[in-house]
Amino acid sequence: MNNKEKLNRFLKFFNGNSKVLIVINADPDSIASAMAVKRLLWRKVSEVCIAYFNKISRPDNLAMIEYTESGLVLLDDIKKENFNRFVVVDSQPDHNDRFSEFSYDAIIDHHPLTCGNARYVDIRSDYGACSTIMTEYIKSKKIKPSAKLAAALMLGIKTDTSNFTRQASLKDIRAFQYLYQFADNNIVTKVERAALTQEDLYFLGSAIKQKKVINNRVFFHAGAINKPDELVVVADFFLTIVKVNWSIISGVYENKLIIVIRNDGLRKGAGNTIKEAFSMFGSAGGHKTMARAELDLKLIQRQIKSKNKKVLGDWIISIIEKTAGKKIE
Repeated sequence: MNNKEKLNRFLKFFNGNSKVLIVINADPDSIASAMAVKRLLWRKVSEVCIAYFNKISRPDNLAMIEYTESGLVLLDDIKKENFNRFVVVDSQPDHNDRFSEFSYDAIIDHHPLTCGNARYVDIRSDYGACSTIMTEYIKSKKIKPSAKLAAALMLGIKTDTSNFTRQASLKDIRAFQYLYQFADNNIVTKVERAALTQEDLYFLGSAIKQKKVINNRVFFHAGAINKPDELVVVADFFLTIVKVNWSIISGVYENKLIIVIRNDGLRKGAGNTIKEAFSMFGSAGGHKTMARAELDLKLIQRQIKSKNKKVLGDWIISIIEKTAGKKIE
């Protein structure tokens, strides 16, 4: 089935009486993908709302929301009964407990299939970004994207492929080339330059001082944190260190242990590793080079009998070592 056929099948689930809620875990790729869905449904449905549930604190994400005017609404401010169609993009219903609050009419994602329970499912795990899928939809519909939408989709592709150096395909590159002719590149530049806050620098400095390097892998457990996005900043930064193959960064946020993994793509996949190691404690998964887990701290404490920062950090190291062993090196 080609893109035009897939899109037509997707659009058949909506009509003039449809009130659509798009639920996302907000990051550049999911925001752009949701904006594209909203554009595809323009004048076809009576209402489209993009709702997010995660805390958005990274300056580049905040800049993207501002400059692209994506119109996001906090999920807690939404009344479910006001909508009769539900869509999730760049995620799947089992990726977070908040997604499971809804029964979805459509799931569009580029992560490996874990939950395809919807009337319409388009999962393309060989794509580097969900924004690429949405660009192909827009192109097949012969829609000229606005400068802001094109910029958002470009940012989604660039971010999730780490500027085409991570999990990128020719389809991602072609989609980016297509968008370039329409995009406001000033938006792209402004968003990409909004990289770090003063708080991020302080957090990064602490991580540098406290990191553990074991067999070309960097571990850092921060203990209690205020912003989960800080873990991503550190994970990406540590992977730039010479001879470091993996970075495993963690912290406790709202009674959940969050673990962010990055690797160089030459070894065992990060997604499979984190899922095998931690899925019994909560949600865990991702791609070959990037993965994330959000774990129930109470379940972990039943096993390790401690809330101590050092004990929890050492436990993460031991689980990763046990799961992957020499395969991770």
